[in-house]
Amino acid sequence: MSDTILGIDPGSRKTGYGFVRREGNRIHHLDNGVLQLSARAPLAERLLELHTGLMALIGRHHPTIAALENVYFARNPQSALKLGHARGVALLAAISGGLKVFEYSPAEIKRTVTTTGRAEKGQVQRMVQILLGLPEIAQEDASDALAAAICYCHRTPPERDTSR
Repeated sequence: MSDTILGIDPGSRKTGYGFVRREGNRIHHLDNGVLQLSARAPLAERLLELHTGLMALIGRHHPTIAALENVYFARNPQSALKLGHARGVALLAAISGGLKVFEYSPAEIKRTVTTTGRAEKGQVQRMVQILLGLPEIAQEDASDALAAAICYCHRTPPERDTSR
């Protein structure tokens, strides 16, 4: 039995996504990338663009699980608010697509992928490449999304998966 997991690294200008398939204890890379949102468009239009893009990806890959990073504390309140809006849209797309949603702290994702909760972006990217056997390092936002999907796979054993 296998699950397809969608990892999402939401943002108001670009959102990383990554799809993996878990078959028993094995994790296979399916797809990853970044949804580039119109930088000059008003926030509301970018959020619609994000929702449309995520729904198209869900329709293409048919995942059953979504894994996202929990909200972190940003220094800039405006940035935190925009990130919150993007996370809300990502959660809405996942639930609308029938996915079961799992959320993890940034430190938990980093610790799962690199063994330290204080890993730097480059370390996460390199470990994602190694763990998934990618020919090259994925873009930063896509790597973060794949790391969230990997975290789900490691934190939720197949035999105890409650998604069904």
